[in-house]
Amino acid sequence: MSPPAGELYAGLEDEGVHGEEVPGPPWILGHRGTPREAPENTLAGLRRAVDIGLDGFEYDLRACASGELVLLHDRTLDRTTDGSGPLSERTLPELFRLDAGGWFAKRYVGEPLPVFDEALEIAGDGERWPLHMIELKEPGLVERVAAKLAQLGRGLRVRVAGFRRDVVLEAHRAGLPAMLLAVRADEDDRRWVRDEGIEAYGVGPGGWKSEAGEREWNAERWGWSIDTPEELLAACRAPLFGFNTNEPYRALAVRALVHLAPADRGGYPLEVPELLVEPESLAEEVRARGEWYGSWKPTASIRNPFPWPVEVRCGLFLPSGAFEVEGLPVVFDLDVGQTRRVTFSLTGGSRIPGPDPLLAGLFRWRVGTGSKELRPGGRLLFDAPLVRRRVTSADPLARRLALLRERPSDPPATVILRRRGRDLLLSIEDGGGLGEAHLIAHLNGELVRGGPSLRLFLPSDFDLRGGGIPFSCGIEGRDAGSARLRRWAGGLPEGVGHGAPGLLLPLGQG
Repeated sequence: MSPPAGELYAGLEDEGVHGEEVPGPPWILGHRGTPREAPENTLAGLRRAVDIGLDGFEYDLRACASGELVLLHDRTLDRTTDGSGPLSERTLPELFRLDAGGWFAKRYVGEPLPVFDEALEIAGDGERWPLHMIELKEPGLVERVAAKLAQLGRGLRVRVAGFRRDVVLEAHRAGLPAMLLAVRADEDDRRWVRDEGIEAYGVGPGGWKSEAGEREWNAERWGWSIDTPEELLAACRAPLFGFNTNEPYRALAVRALVHLAPADRGGYPLEVPELLVEPESLAEEVRARGEWYGSWKPTASIRNPFPWPVEVRCGLFLPSGAFEVEGLPVVFDLDVGQTRRVTFSLTGGSRIPGPDPLLAGLFRWRVGTGSKELRPGGRLLFDAPLVRRRVTSADPLARRLALLRERPSDPPATVILRRRGRDLLLSIEDGGGLGEAHLIAHLNGELVRGGPSLRLFLPSDFDLRGGGIPFSCGIEGRDAGSARLRRWAGGLPEGVGHGAPGLLLPLGQG
């Protein structure tokens, strides 16, 4: 998906500050390339990251049956190619026949599954090569990675990353800049990284908000999948040494904001509410148009974070679904420190969870005289997703979760949820006619699969988390020989573009 500029940029001269013009740190890398604009882990996606102005990209490596290193996140080929089965059972000549782009969009039909050598040859902007964050998805790859990098004959900025300590330690001992990955900063990890002299440590969204994260680290601090406005602002203010993101335009704008307004300690310039989705409350004629649907009247807060006045052009962008909007776009001025509230109406949706509506604000300022030097004119575009959420509670009594009808002909499908201590138990009550039905769930950032039943584990502090934790579930199976997925909310399957997961709240807060 392209940046939500559209008519907000119409008629503006090409001058002033843009997000991509502000250098790191933090260094901003595209997560698996640019997965909202091009198929993940492809050369098209990696090149697009460079074109956007990112400092580099992250990608995943696995080995195929003939030993070559291939860019692929999953163990199998099913999700991101037109092939099937484990990558480890296919030779490179067999992989050359696969299409790794047609699943994403028609214009990428024929995009090949790339090998490591091709990723290493992607050029930068002519002044320097892009930074590569190389995640090793399995053991046994370090020797081949080191040999390929040594063959280049030129310096390349890399971080060789993995969630397994043995893999990371092997990379470090091979002379590669190594990075240990984790979901959350951990004291045991901190000591191990320090004692082994590991160069970098990277954690997921919110992962530095821990007791261990507040302590001193003798390593570069990184983040992975840093996407939300709040997380990006925290990452750039810390600052982290670097991070990868699925939201490159937003990340570049936030880095520029921190550079231009270093004294500002307010929140993100656009503050928007989440939108509650309640399919069970919709009238039948409305549900016939789609269950990922609603009617809302949100109020957004627009703040000027700069030490100079700005003009703001505020509008809504709709990456997917059909909506009616009233009250936008609007244009207004904000003085230093000023905030304005904007209320608008939004009605619509879709059958399938997908990218959420975006509120965008183009902040523009003119040439002016600062306290010490002439200030150039400029503009920055910020966006914030109006996240659509479905909510349920973790209850010792059985709760029936009705899955979305994503086709008009879909029969009812239901999952039973029950809490037992720290265990969250799921079971299929009605598979909606799917054959070979089994459960899939997203809980607090982790994706888990099971059979007709599934046991998940709640965080030890779950009952203290008033805002709940991300949660979704669904049933995978087959319908007339084709793979199908029925979902309770967004966040499924793996990857971007499938909407936000719901929220699981402690009992009494739902």
